[in-house]
Amino acid sequence: MRLLGADEAGKGPVIGSMFVAGVVIEEDQLFDLAALGVKDSKLLAPARREYLASKIEKLVLDRYVLEVRPEVIDELRQLMTMNEIMVRSFSKVVEKLSADRAILDAADVNPGRFARRVKEVSGTEMDVVAEHRADKNHLVVAAASILAKVERDRSVREIEKSLGLKIGSGYSSDPATVLFLENWVEENGDLPPFARRSWKTAERLKARFI
Repeated sequence: MRLLGADEAGKGPVIGSMFVAGVVIEEDQLFDLAALGVKDSKLLAPARREYLASKIEKLVLDRYVLEVRPEVIDELRQLMTMNEIMVRSFSKVVEKLSADRAILDAADVNPGRFARRVKEVSGTEMDVVAEHRADKNHLVVAAASILAKVERDRSVREIEKSLGLKIGSGYSSDPATVLFLENWVEENGDLPPFARRSWKTAERLKARFI
């Protein structure tokens, strides 16, 4: 049986893109993922994620990583909820890949509803299931979580390199990110182009400095 695992990285940050990754493996390749030490990306150090990503890319039958840029997220949020954006993003990944069964890390409080909506929007014939903590409970989803997180981390580093500044993790809970945004808005009179303007943190900064 061919299995598809899908997960996201960067749903919540105020800075940068979101990435949704999907990988396809044969069921017996789960042993190979286990042997590599694949696990939920949040439990791995950045260097370990980078190493495992290179191994996963060689091992899997197919893979696809979707980037959803901040300006796209902002535009879509004028038309739909974040839950629907997640459905459509995961659907794009499912559409690009072929397997017998798709296992998704649920981006909805109701995993069954999320699975049904992704299946409906993607039009796939695959069996689609979604679970909370799927990245911890399914190796194929953990593999996808690693690819998504590595792409997210690379994109943040690219922003920092282009600016010559540290921006932190990009999350509103990160003091380094908030300080970066405060300084940027105060100096430039606007949010940086890679910020999600529809986020509450961004709106508060605009209200304070613009």
